[in-house]
Amino acid sequence: MQRLRRQKRVQNAATLGLVVLGPLLALATFLILGPLDQAATSIGLRLILLADLVYVLAVAALVLQRVAQMVAARRAHSAGSRLHLRLTGVFVLMALIPTVTVAIFAMLTVNVGLEGWFSERVRQVVGSSLAAAQAYEDEHRRDLAQDARALAGFVDASRRARGFMADGQVREVLTQGQSQIQRGLREAYVIDSSGTLRSRGERSYLFDFEKPTAAQIAMALDQGLLIIPDWDNNEFRALVPLEAFVDRLVYVSRTVDGDILNLLDETQETARLYKQLESERGRVLFEFGLLYLGFAVILILAAIWLGLWFAERLARPVGRLTSAAQHVGTGNLDVQVVEEEGEDEIAQLGRYFNQMTRQLKGQRQELLDTNEQIERRRRMFDSVLSSVTSGVVGLDAKGRVAFVNRSAERLLDWHEERQSVALEVAVPEFGALFERLRSSGQEVVQEEIKVSRAGRLENLLVRMSTRRSDAQRLEGFVVAFDDVTDLVAAQRMAAWGDVARRIAHEIKNPLTPIQLSAERIKRKFSRHLDEANAGDLEQLTGVIVRQTNDLRRIVDEFSKFARMPEPQRREENISSILNDAVLLQRAGQPDVTITLAGADAVMTADLDATMIHQALTNLIKNAGEATESLIERGVPDGYAPRIEITLDRHGPMAEIRIADNGIGLPEDRARLFEPYVTTREKGTGLGLPIVKKIIEEHGGSLALETAPQFEAANHAGAMAVVRLPLTPEALRPAAGGETDVKETV
Repeated sequence: MQRLRRQKRVQNAATLGLVVLGPLLALATFLILGPLDQAATSIGLRLILLADLVYVLAVAALVLQRVAQMVAARRAHSAGSRLHLRLTGVFVLMALIPTVTVAIFAMLTVNVGLEGWFSERVRQVVGSSLAAAQAYEDEHRRDLAQDARALAGFVDASRRARGFMADGQVREVLTQGQSQIQRGLREAYVIDSSGTLRSRGERSYLFDFEKPTAAQIAMALDQGLLIIPDWDNNEFRALVPLEAFVDRLVYVSRTVDGDILNLLDETQETARLYKQLESERGRVLFEFGLLYLGFAVILILAAIWLGLWFAERLARPVGRLTSAAQHVGTGNLDVQVVEEEGEDEIAQLGRYFNQMTRQLKGQRQELLDTNEQIERRRRMFDSVLSSVTSGVVGLDAKGRVAFVNRSAERLLDWHEERQSVALEVAVPEFGALFERLRSSGQEVVQEEIKVSRAGRLENLLVRMSTRRSDAQRLEGFVVAFDDVTDLVAAQRMAAWGDVARRIAHEIKNPLTPIQLSAERIKRKFSRHLDEANAGDLEQLTGVIVRQTNDLRRIVDEFSKFARMPEPQRREENISSILNDAVLLQRAGQPDVTITLAGADAVMTADLDATMIHQALTNLIKNAGEATESLIERGVPDGYAPRIEITLDRHGPMAEIRIADNGIGLPEDRARLFEPYVTTREKGTGLGLPIVKKIIEEHGGSLALETAPQFEAANHAGAMAVVRLPLTPEALRPAAGGETDVKETV
């Protein structure tokens, strides 16, 4: 932690130093270009400009790197990246807007100032000053030229008048001519083409003589007059060739005001500079703008870098808090943020956040421990409730389902979530008993309720009780129930068996005497009666005999139902028994199409062939009677009664399916296995109970289901499913590795 803090201090110091360096470089550049007035070739100016360039490139690279990092973080949806970008944008705008505004006003101000400097009025003043100075110079030049020509003409005229003149005579002539000129000449000389002095006038001294150059003499000879300005001696000189002399020139001088002549030169120089500046005004603006742009770039980059640093200082703690909050949201309470130094709000926020996560972690651990303890108790409670065979449903105080064990789901055939569903909606059959419990104020109510699920009627012994807290406040209800269907069926079977034995005993004894008495009456009295009465007697006694036989058949069924004989088990082939039963029913039901599949394989089982044959025959016969019942009720045209029989192997069991497209099964199909319950008018209601008892005596099972293959034909259909255990030999694979029977997985 201390190392990180030292690194932060170093980074902050480096950032602030880099920011302060920008204005310092701008100030140094201004001093070099302004007050110090260093030349463009000076080493100091080059070094400071090189330092400016290095600073701009370095800060620009750092800014671009930081911006690239922020953009990458934003694309990666890092915590705090959006705030970082927003703060950076705000600081950059705060740096750019004043700079751009000042630049615009500076350019406008400079442009307006330059417009004032180069206005038409200033241009006229400069032009007038230059014209005045030029007029003064031209006037002196013109006067000197006239005086020089006049003196030269006077000397030439004197020569022509006299013919020959010596140097002394020339001196007199120069003096006379010099005195005749009104404006006066300071000096007058006569020189030859080599510049040698030949004669001089009065007050023309040798120490004032300035020998002209050969070039000046040549120009005078060529042009006839040459004006030579001498600003150092404040005078103008003139050279004029003498026509009456050979190789002679008049060389005169006149004193002028040197200050005026210097002012003339300065005026001309100023005018030239003014014109140059006027022609280079655009370049001046460009150079000024370039200089300002350089200063602005340095200061803007420094301000942007400062803004990035400050934005990072603000956004980094917020981003850390956001990332840490995301981890906390996912359940990670071990996360901690780096606590910033200082006592500002951001530093306090980091410390408070770490304190909060530590408290939350402790509280969560306490909750986890409590929940673990509750979960252990719940698992123990669930294991106890799941292990019991009774169904248990827990209800809240409003009567909504809160808990269901597996036995309850199995008994009530619940395949969907029933939590928070009212009991009256989840199990409508329990509604009346539950309403009685709530309205009566009793603590416990109990009742046997019939529930129909998946086509099976179940008898449930339901017990409901209230659940209260220690303060006797109602917390909910508990519904416990057991499936007593088999118990009720067994009680009924036992009762009907006892009744059947009594009926068989009481009825079977007088049947034989009744039949013998009827036959004896027929033999004894028929010969004493006439033919008509004898026929009536025979018909009446025949009815008695037939009804006696019917009663004997019913009594035999009662006897079979009441006391089923012990099966004589032998190893038999189920396929052969099924083939015999099908062959018999095909002959007895010629109008019904009976198909058999899978009966070619050998399936051996320990069973009583007679009893199993009787059971299968009864089931096939019932299937045919179901099609007859449908025909009696009326069926669409094209209906063909059909019975489909299949023999398969399911694991260790042989499964026989007998399906028909007849009238189908009633809703309360479970009651069909009870004695004297039948859907046919002529049925006794003992066939299916006897068949079920035979199958169960052999360790098998019998179930009634809807035939799925006939549902598409709009016929409900019914299917009897018989399962019988196979012998161990039938379960062994054949020599080729395959079983002897068709196995359905």
